[in-house]
Amino acid sequence: MSKGEQTRVAILDSALALASEVGLAGATIGALADRTHMSKSGLFAHFQSKENLEVAILEEAIRRFVALVVTPALAEKRGEPRVKALFDRWLAWPKHDFQPGGCIFAAAAAELDDKPGPARDALVAAQKDWIDTLALAARIAKDEGHFRADLDTKQFAFEEFTLVYGAMIVHRLELDERPGKRLRTAFDRLLRDAKRE
Repeated sequence: MSKGEQTRVAILDSALALASEVGLAGATIGALADRTHMSKSGLFAHFQSKENLEVAILEEAIRRFVALVVTPALAEKRGEPRVKALFDRWLAWPKHDFQPGGCIFAAAAAELDDKPGPARDALVAAQKDWIDTLALAARIAKDEGHFRADLDTKQFAFEEFTLVYGAMIVHRLELDERPGKRLRTAFDRLLRDAKRE
């Protein structure tokens, strides 16, 4: 890796942490310059615009999500063990130290829901891919005989997706003292339903 690439990785590490704390809108080139002790012009040379910086932050988050959640979980045994591994690794995702403010995707979803542009497009594409991955894992569990034959795997993925993001909101707003335990209970119920004949 060249020195320029190393610098960009270090910048994106700081940018990802900043965006998890203050949102993509708050992760400006000026705020990032303060955090990294670099010049604004130096940072601008890497990204050319605020919009490009937002996309780069999301692309880095997506790369890390795949490396830390998806790839290790896909190495698990096909079927229900893989479904559980995807869920467990997803729960650990917001706790990684490069996201001190929590899941960047949850924060970006609220921020970009009505803001068209490349950053929203990148987020939407990544989340659609994630839902498809969850549905595929459920379909494989069905093929392996771990889940019932008539299971709607897209519905399973939808419910898992909304359970996790709902729990993230409950946690962030401190609406319940045990959101993690309640989420686990809800997911266990979803698994039981997936197996019921």
